[in-house]
Amino acid sequence: MKRKIIIILIALIVLVGVSLILIKVFDKKEDSSLTKVRLAEVTHSSFYAPLYVAIENGYFEEEGIDLELILTPGADKVSAAVLSNDVEIGFAGAESAIYVYDQEESDYLRIFSGLTKRDGQFIVARDNYEDFSLEDLYGKEILVGRSTGMPALNFLNGLKNMGIDIDKININYSVEFAALSGSFIGGTGDFVNLFEPNATSLEENGYGHVVASVGVMSGEVPYTAFYARKSYIEENPEIIEGFTKAIAKAITYTLENDATKVAEDIIDQFPDTDVSELALMIDRYKEYDCWLENPFVSEELFTNLEDFLIDFDLLSDYVPYEDLVNNFYEE
Repeated sequence: MKRKIIIILIALIVLVGVSLILIKVFDKKEDSSLTKVRLAEVTHSSFYAPLYVAIENGYFEEEGIDLELILTPGADKVSAAVLSNDVEIGFAGAESAIYVYDQEESDYLRIFSGLTKRDGQFIVARDNYEDFSLEDLYGKEILVGRSTGMPALNFLNGLKNMGIDIDKININYSVEFAALSGSFIGGTGDFVNLFEPNATSLEENGYGHVVASVGVMSGEVPYTAFYARKSYIEENPEIIEGFTKAIAKAITYTLENDATKVAEDIIDQFPDTDVSELALMIDRYKEYDCWLENPFVSEELFTNLEDFLIDFDLLSDYVPYEDLVNNFYEE
């Protein structure tokens, strides 16, 4: 009797082992059916919550895409990674695609999907201002990142829109985008412009105070968008279309669900942040209407961006919308 029981137990163990092996083999077969796509993201922020919703909720897999996310600080570095074929898709400020086109690159970058329509930065002050106004920046130093990047450009455009004299502010462009928080914590500057989760992190750790939103000041532009080389889009339209569908589904999900639900879905992307903190950040971005309603990049938003690139002498003339923007989402 005992011998029979032992034989049955061994058989069960063998059966379980074989089942696990088959499951792994099956999973590998399923994975092999997905197309690998590398995506360079300019920064990792709750500002891009819909992108992480698409990742965590499996929307890319549904479209046959195995997405690899690669942090690539700086829009210039993102565009360089795409042009050098280190990645297939870039996610950064739309201005980087315009700069490449303006340099007469033959296989230039085409924007095929948008995500944000407003700046996601917050002005963080070293001192605690009870009633902050933009005039409080006069005579002070503020860290804004690279002079030709979207964060700095939108900040300058916002100041202009609000009637602020830029010449009265010590604007520091020398600190790399990825080093802004560390430099400010180290004592450089009276103010710094930061995305979430960095703005809230500094505030909670006693290094500064969030005093204003740059997005409210600057207006609507294709702030961050997805782009790829023209040849890649032409050769892989099904991948680009599937990618855009995943983003569209994720934007809808993010806008239709409360911030806590969204935060719970993407918390693995921000392991050092509590769900409640992440929900507050997402609520902020919802409050300031930072996300597009769908991935379509309109000519109006694109022209708004070109307007201030020309105004700041970073672009000599308007570039053709139909050349630079290849929408894979129909309004």
